[in-house]
Amino acid sequence: MTQRFDAIIIGTGQAGPALAGRLSGAGMKVAVIERKSFGGTCVNTGCIPTKTLVASAYAAQLARRAAEYGVTIGTEVGVDMKRVKARKDEISGRSSRGVEQWMRGLASGTVYQGHARLESPRTVRVNGELLEADRIFVNVGGRALIPPMPGLDQVPYLTNSSMMEVDFLPEHLIVIGGSYIGLEFGQMYRRFGSRVTIVEKGPRLIQREDEDVSQAVQDILEGEGIGIRLNAECMTARREGERLIVGLDCASGERDVAGSHLLLAVGRVPNTDDLGLDRAGVATDARGYITVDEQLRTNVPGIWALGDCNGRGAFTHTAYNDYEIVAANLLDNDPRKVSDRIAAYALFIDPPLGRAGMTESEARQSGRKVLVGTRPMTRVSRAVEKGESQGFMKVVVDAQTQAILGAAILGVTGDEVIHSLLDVMYAQAPYTTISRAMHIHPTVSELVPTLLQELRPLE
Repeated sequence: MTQRFDAIIIGTGQAGPALAGRLSGAGMKVAVIERKSFGGTCVNTGCIPTKTLVASAYAAQLARRAAEYGVTIGTEVGVDMKRVKARKDEISGRSSRGVEQWMRGLASGTVYQGHARLESPRTVRVNGELLEADRIFVNVGGRALIPPMPGLDQVPYLTNSSMMEVDFLPEHLIVIGGSYIGLEFGQMYRRFGSRVTIVEKGPRLIQREDEDVSQAVQDILEGEGIGIRLNAECMTARREGERLIVGLDCASGERDVAGSHLLLAVGRVPNTDDLGLDRAGVATDARGYITVDEQLRTNVPGIWALGDCNGRGAFTHTAYNDYEIVAANLLDNDPRKVSDRIAAYALFIDPPLGRAGMTESEARQSGRKVLVGTRPMTRVSRAVEKGESQGFMKVVVDAQTQAILGAAILGVTGDEVIHSLLDVMYAQAPYTTISRAMHIHPTVSELVPTLLQELRPLE
C-alpha cells in the first residue's frame, strides 16, 4: 500500500529538518527519512564534534603556555583521550538527539529510519514501504573521498568519520591532504601530543587561498612542530611491520614518511550513488553531484536537492541557506536564489582563518582596479594582550565602486570578525560605511576601520 504525503524529505542534515519544520508548520503532511544518524555530517562527524575536539586541543596548548601568562600548573600537561572523546560524544550526541526529537515531534510528520531509494519522480521506497508525494527534497550530504592511491587497500586508514571513534593518542599521525579537514585534525592531534606529518600533493597548503595566507598557515603549523611535505605528486601506501609507510614523489626531502596511523582528508563525494536517481530521471554531473538551478530545483519538476549533494556549497551554512532559499520560494513568495549569497567560510585551526568573497588573486584576475589593506596581528592590541598575535588581516576593495570584494582574517577571533565585513558586502555599501565606524576598544574588530583607512593600490 502506498503512503501519500505532501512532501518527502530524504536526509536530516542542516537543510532537511528546518524545511520539514516549515512545511509541517504550513499544514503539509511530511515524511522524513534518515538512514543513520540524525543531524547529518555537521552534527555527527563534522562541525560540532571537530570543533569540540579543537576546543580540547586549545585547552591543552594554553595549559602548556601557562608560564607565559605567569600561571604555574605543574611540569607536564597530560591529555586523557578517553575523556576528550567522551566530551565530544556528549556534545555531539545531544545535538543529534535534539534533531531526532524535533523531527519525531512534528505535527503531521512521520519519521522513517532506513535507506531511501527513488522509484519514480513521485515515489520513494524505504524499508519495503512505498511513499508518494508531489514534492521530494534530497538532502543526503557527502562522505570522505577515498583516493586511488596504490597500496591503500592493503593498509588501515582513517577518515573524518572514523576519527570520531579514536579514543587514544596516535604515536605519529600521517595526514594526506593539506586543506581544511586535514589541517584542523593535524593541529589538534599535534596539540594532544602526537607527532604529525601533513602530506599535500600540491605546491602549497589550502591552495584556494592567496599565497600569503597559505604561507602564514604553514608557518603557524610548523611552529608547533608539525611536519609539512608538499609536492607529493605520486603517493603510495604500504606496511612495514607495525609501521605505515607513505611513499612520496616530492621535489625535496625524504622519499618516505613512516607513521603509526593514516588519515585521509583529500576531499568529499556526494551520497548520491545509491539513491535511484536514474529511476526518477534526476540529472547529476560527472562527480555525482545533483544538478540544480538557482532555486535548487533539479531537472525533474517536483524534486529539489539541498546541501552538500548539490555541489553548490560544502558547508553547514550553505546547506542551511539552501533551506532558506527553498522555503522562501515555496512558502513566502520570495524569489531568493543561490547567486544571492557571498562565499564565506572559515578554517578552524588556531588561530582561525575567516574568509569572505574574493581572494586577492581572484580580484587581480577579474581585471578590476583594486585597493588592498593589510595589518599584521602583532599590531592588534587585543591579540597582543591575549598572547595570540599570529596571522594578519587583509581586505580587497574595488577602487572605482568602493565595494568590498573580499577579505581574509587569519588571527584570534578572525572567524567572528570577518562578519563585520561580510555584512557590509551584503548591504552593498561602500567600504567607507565601516572605515568611518567607531568600534569598541580593545577588540580585534576595532582594527577593521583602520585596515580600510590604509588601503593601497595593487602594484
